[in-house]
Amino acid sequence: MTMQILNSDDARTRWRDILDAANRGEDVVIARYGKPTAVVIPIADYEALQEELEDLRAARRAQAALEAWRRDPGRGRPYAEVRAELVAEGLLNDG
Repeated sequence: MTMQILNSDDARTRWRDILDAANRGEDVVIARYGKPTAVVIPIADYEALQEELEDLRAARRAQAALEAWRRDPGRGRPYAEVRAELVAEGLLNDG
């Protein structure tokens, strides 16, 4: 796999080169202050990974919520209350 790493200043001035690289199937990592921050990948790869990305992001949100609850268990709500709210909003079937 071909991959380039560019700092954000270079990325700003070489944006067309980055898009061309992605079009050739290359990944381009963009670093800010020496820390990798973002990646430009071919659209076909992104589309293939979209469901996995959604799962990963949902897992991160769930982990953050769990950590917040561990710091303050009083933030929690009973499941029955949450379920009733989801049913009332049409987001969950009652059954």
